[in-house]
Amino acid sequence: MSLLPVDEAVARIVEHVAPLDLENVPLVEALGRTLAKPLAATRTQPPFPASAMDGYAVRAADTDSGSIELNIIGVAAAGHGFKGTLGPGEAVRLSTGAPMPAGSDAVLIKENAEAVGDIRIVAKQPAVAGRHIRLPGMDFREGDVLLAPGRRLGAREVALAAAMNHPTVPVRRRPKVAIIATGDELVRPGRVPGPDQIVASNDAGLAAYVRLIGGEPRDLGIVIDDEEAIGETIEAALKIPADVLVTLGGASVGDHDLVQSALLEKGMALDFWRIAMRPGKPLMFGSFSRTRVLGLPGNPVSSLVCALLFLKPLMSALLGAPLVDPSEPAVFGGDIKENDERQDYLRAALAPKDDGLPIATALPSQDSSGLSVFAKADCLIIRPPNAPAAKAGDACRIIRLGGPQLI
Repeated sequence: MSLLPVDEAVARIVEHVAPLDLENVPLVEALGRTLAKPLAATRTQPPFPASAMDGYAVRAADTDSGSIELNIIGVAAAGHGFKGTLGPGEAVRLSTGAPMPAGSDAVLIKENAEAVGDIRIVAKQPAVAGRHIRLPGMDFREGDVLLAPGRRLGAREVALAAAMNHPTVPVRRRPKVAIIATGDELVRPGRVPGPDQIVASNDAGLAAYVRLIGGEPRDLGIVIDDEEAIGETIEAALKIPADVLVTLGGASVGDHDLVQSALLEKGMALDFWRIAMRPGKPLMFGSFSRTRVLGLPGNPVSSLVCALLFLKPLMSALLGAPLVDPSEPAVFGGDIKENDERQDYLRAALAPKDDGLPIATALPSQDSSGLSVFAKADCLIIRPPNAPAAKAGDACRIIRLGGPQLI
């Protein structure tokens, strides 16, 4: 089986993936969820003309001369409007958010009003009709569709949904992602490794990333290099039932790489295996009847880079979210040698540049086991297959790390 280009692999992974079922959740629990239906406003905001400043409701014409005393006939506060009608030579004291009284057409802000005794004011500057007034529907109107399906709900979206008067929102069910780490050499963090063992990190990093991108991780533990034990854990994942099964390690061609054979034994249909990329060549993709399978490499940097490139699009498809190209333009911060037939993802530092494009400088170590270097990296430099040598200042493309991409 020949090496598959990255773009083709992504296309095959998301092909025929239907969004998961929707569920209605309370708005207070909606942060980070993905909207399943269009969300329309159930009311107009603001529903009435409202003051945008503290001051006085007036008729603009009454303030033109700057010498006319206006009688204060009442008070309007947020939630407590003035019930009468403003007439010539009259003013109503306002607080921000208060409904504008009938008969008024301007707000004389507090700083521009001079008190004359306790119940009169004079305008130090003329008020302008319409200024400092929030008109009905200035933000949105009833029936306006303001949030589209596939939108991930952050704090801004939750606030908007609340303003639209939605106590619950329809969202996609969180994909259940079963995680199986394999290898006799692995022990859990906090335990004392044997003389030939290391502390497992891939499963913890992957579970964190799954949560970050909207999934529900199910850690099925570390499985020894035994095909029967691996098969039993695969069966446990299918019984969840998992929407995605991610295996970590054991998918290559070594004598102890038993994951692929165990998956095939349990009935997985293999779609492809091995990608023309670095790090992450031994990536595998297949499926059971309803569970997609991603076999990620065992090296920790490789597994997280592959999660970014392949698991993230799969999760987006399951959530009904748009597939977004995470790359952006940058320039090289140093000379780069020519690339071979595999697409390379170089861990790099970023620095600002005067014209706005960031400068990406590859870090000295690119070993796929180096988590400390990966944690220092700001981005991945994408080197296409067979890319020629490049000089500092030449154009390139990068994927930023941190935020919604990877932590």
